Amino acid sequence: MAAAAAETHSRTVETPYGRLHVRDTEGEGTPVVALHGFPDDSRIYNRLTPYLAPHRVVSLDFRGFGHSERPEKEVLEPGQREAELDAVLDALELDRVMLVGHDASGAVAVNYALAHSERVAGLVLLNCYYGDAPALRLPEMIRLLGDPHFTPLADALVSDPKMRGWLLAHTRRRFGYALDDPEGVAAASIVPQWFGENGQPNALVAIRAWTATLYPELANQDQHIANGELKELTAPVTLAFGEDDAYLSPELARHIQGLFANATLHLVKNASHWPQWDQPELTAQLIRQAGI
Repeated sequence: MAAAAAETHSRTVETPYGRLHVRDTEGEGTPVVALHGFPDDSRIYNRLTPYLAPHRVVSLDFRGFGHSERPEKEVLEPGQREAELDAVLDALELDRVMLVGHDASGAVAVNYALAHSERVAGLVLLNCYYGDAPALRLPEMIRLLGDPHFTPLADALVSDPKMRGWLLAHTRRRFGYALDDPEGVAAASIVPQWFGENGQPNALVAIRAWTATLYPELANQDQHIANGELKELTAPVTLAFGEDDAYLSPELARHIQGLFANATLHLVKNASHWPQWDQPELTAQLIRQAGI
């Protein structure tokens, strides 16, 4: 059972990349800082946060997503997501945190821990990827958006609202979310990025910018692996993967576990790509066991 809800503050943090929106839930002990991937935002942690009480939980919207500043055009710079995270930690005066990374932000969390080990008490990775691997099955939609050979086709598809809806519907069949569930993760966090909400524009510019870096970033991650950097990471690493995810699967989770010297893997039953949404109480328990 979740503890009594702590107060959540909506903050705006100024960074070199613009204004970022941050959800900051009051608490004590080692703060949990939770990151989102694409194409969603910080609201993927709405169900999880109450189960982490009394710990402080900070979740942020990266530039261009959620309620953060929208650029008219964007080319994502190497290391920009890590720099955005660093700016948030500095602004909130968080010296040492537990990082939770999901989907594309799993790589952000790992990279940040490699560069700033003194600030990371531990890593929790939820249905993410790091580097290329035979077990990596990227969603067809993401592969299309990330492949520069198909940029004109991808631009044409996402510019058409009907085709955007079709792409989401196709992807959900394997990710396991319901588009028409008003209480589901899609309604809360995914659909607003694709279509906007309550006067807030969509996040298509940010989605296209982040997916455009996909393949170069996989190559950079492979280099970190080849250099043995992940094996040298001293922060404890916990993987919690929804076992019903047909893309970022248990097989991939076991591969990622092997990249670290001492990582713990938990497969979350009755959960797909968003275990923090499908099984928030169990996911919170695994985060607690990771050392907060």
